[in-house]
Amino acid sequence: LPLEASHWETCVREILSNGFSSSSVQTPPCSIICADPCGAGLGKLVIMNANEGKCTDLEKKVPLELVDSDPMVTIGASHGWVATLKDDGVVRLQDDLNPVASDTNPKRIPLPPLVTLPRCQTQIVTNVAMSSSSPKDEDCVVAIKFLGPQLSFCRPAQSNSEWINIRIANPGFFSSRVMYSKKDDMFRIPGSGGHLIGSWDPRTEYHNPKIQRLRFRNLPELPKTKRELLDSCYRSEHLVESRTTGETFLVKWYKKATTKDTVKMKTKAVMVFKLDEKGNAVYTKDIGDLCIFLSKSEPFCSSSSMFPNCVDICDVDEAAIASLEYDSIIGGTYY
Repeated sequence: LPLEASHWETCVREILSNGFSSSSVQTPPCSIICADPCGAGLGKLVIMNANEGKCTDLEKKVPLELVDSDPMVTIGASHGWVATLKDDGVVRLQDDLNPVASDTNPKRIPLPPLVTLPRCQTQIVTNVAMSSSSPKDEDCVVAIKFLGPQLSFCRPAQSNSEWINIRIANPGFFSSRVMYSKKDDMFRIPGSGGHLIGSWDPRTEYHNPKIQRLRFRNLPELPKTKRELLDSCYRSEHLVESRTTGETFLVKWYKKATTKDTVKMKTKAVMVFKLDEKGNAVYTKDIGDLCIFLSKSEPFCSSSSMFPNCVDICDVDEAAIASLEYDSIIGGTYY
C-alpha cells in the first residue's frame, strides 16, 4: 500500500485529544478512543476503525498514564509516534498507542533536552511533525513548533543529535502549526490568514526559509449572516498534503465558543483551498474520495469510503465531520 494509505489516528477524547496521526504499519485508519483499566497501571486499547464506525476492544495493553493528563503531557503525534513532554524538558517519542506496535517491548525515544531561545518559550507546543515514519531512520528530522517565535529541529538517529533552534521573525507564524511535505521535502508553516507559507529545507540551511505568498481564487459569495458568523469566529489555518494524489490543501477552520454554561469551542465552518505551484489557493468543495483529518497533531488526509469529501475533526472539546459538498457540520462538543 502507498504510505499515505496506511494510517492510524490517535484521539484520546477524555483528556487532551491527541488527535490523528499517521503510521506505515496499519490500515485502515482508526481512532484510539480510550484504554480500559486492567490492573498494574495498564489499560486495554479501545479503537474505532474509520470505515466501520464502531468501537473495537483490543488485547493490546498500554500505560494508563499515557492517556492521563497527569503527570505526562501529550504534545502531539506524527507518523504513529506520540510525543510527550514532562517537567524535565525532554521530549519523548513513543509508539505505545500504535495498535499494532508491541506492548511488551514499546519504543520510547528521548530527544535532546530542549533549549529555549531568548524571549521565547518551550512549555506550550502547537504540534510536532516528522519527516519519515521512524525516528530511527538516519535522515529523519523531527520539528517542534512552539507557541510564539521558536521552531526547533533535530535528527534523533544521529549520535550527537542536538536541537537546531530557529527564531521566526514574522509574528504571523507565531500561532501556526508545522507540517512536513514529502512532495517538496520541506517543513512548511502557514501564516495567520493563510496568505503566506514559510518553508524550511532540512537538507540545507534552516535559518533561510522560503516564503511563498498565496493568491486566493474562486472565493464563494457568502450571505451577510454567514460572513458575520465567520468574522466572529476564531480561525486557524492548516496545510495538508495528499501523497496519493500529489495535491496540497489549505484548510481554514472556524470555531466559536458555545453559549452553554461550560464554555467550549465548536466548529462552525471549514473552507478548503487547493494550492498550485504558482501560489494560487483555489476554493473547492470537491476533494474527491479524500478525507482531511484535523486535530492537535500533524494534519493528514487519506481516502475514505465512509467520509469522502469531508474534513474529520477531533479537538479537545468536540468530534465532528464537516461535509464540503453540503457545507454542513455533523457532530459537536462533548458534555
